Amino acid sequence: MAKREKITGLIKAALGPGFALMTLLAIAGYAVVGPTGVLAWGEYQAKLETRGIELARLEAERDALGNRVRLLDPRGADPDLISELMRKKLNVVHPDEIIVPLK
Repeated sequence: MAKREKITGLIKAALGPGFALMTLLAIAGYAVVGPTGVLAWGEYQAKLETRGIELARLEAERDALGNRVRLLDPRGADPDLISELMRKKLNVVHPDEIIVPLK
């Protein structure tokens, strides 16, 4: 009986530290292999590069649209742009004009 109580006591004594060790190993494994872990770093770098390229493209598009808005300001619109838009949208062409489409 004393031997059985000794084994039970050892199991009870090892249960707390064993659970703590398993918890720490799980946290360490998640830090290395998890979705935001060390192994996901390369994927984040690739996403950062592609998003940087996309950001540059969107900023250039935003700047072009901002310039177009500035040219269409009602207080002082650019006559060439107004004429171009009017001809394109309303299909207004003089009989002596030749239209050369640029693609």
